[in-house]
Amino acid sequence: MKRSYLSIWGIGIWTIGVIYAVFTIVPPAEGLGNLVRIAFFHIPVAWVSVLAFLLSAVWAVQYLRTRKIEHDWKSAAAVSLGFMFCILATVSGAVFAKLTWGAYWNWDPRQTTIFILLLIYGAYLALRSAIEEEEQRARIAAVYSLCSFITVPFLMFIIPRYYFSLHPAPVINSAAKIDMDQVMLMVLVAAMVACTAIFWQLLSCQVNSRSQRETALHGEEESVKL
Repeated sequence: MKRSYLSIWGIGIWTIGVIYAVFTIVPPAEGLGNLVRIAFFHIPVAWVSVLAFLLSAVWAVQYLRTRKIEHDWKSAAAVSLGFMFCILATVSGAVFAKLTWGAYWNWDPRQTTIFILLLIYGAYLALRSAIEEEEQRARIAAVYSLCSFITVPFLMFIIPRYYFSLHPAPVINSAAKIDMDQVMLMVLVAAMVACTAIFWQLLSCQVNSRSQRETALHGEEESVKL
């Protein structure tokens, strides 16, 4: 418990430092001015959503191999958090679109593909809630998670590059090089570390909470039998 509190305090201090750096150290960008600061929130939450969906697929494989229900808990928690971070990426992108293009939604290729991604993983959450039997739910959800993640690289990285987009150039350009001011890059990396740490902390809390509930439930069932 003490270690958990130390982790939370450490993440909090790091995150406050990142926010301070974004608004005091990061210089205005050419063509975007101070609006570039939105990217230091938008990119990290988008990154975490991809990471969460990847981890969900990894734990789905582990569940199918071992049939240990703990892997299903982790996979489901990763999807629910990834879905939340994906919504944050969509909303922050819409705010940026409004400030730069004049409308919250333009069906730009990146907006369209992230919307499709939300539909795919929203269906995953709906599917889980519709199946009551635990093992059947875990098995079907694992297969769905694996199939869903196959679409993630295409929707997030490949398809948007094939069409004209108003979206600013990504951090890693088409030449596979990072085209960003060094100060901006350092702050962006720090922001991604902070966002990843927040995600991991939330994931651990969800899985631990589920484990404690299941332990308490089994304990009650055993006491009833006795």
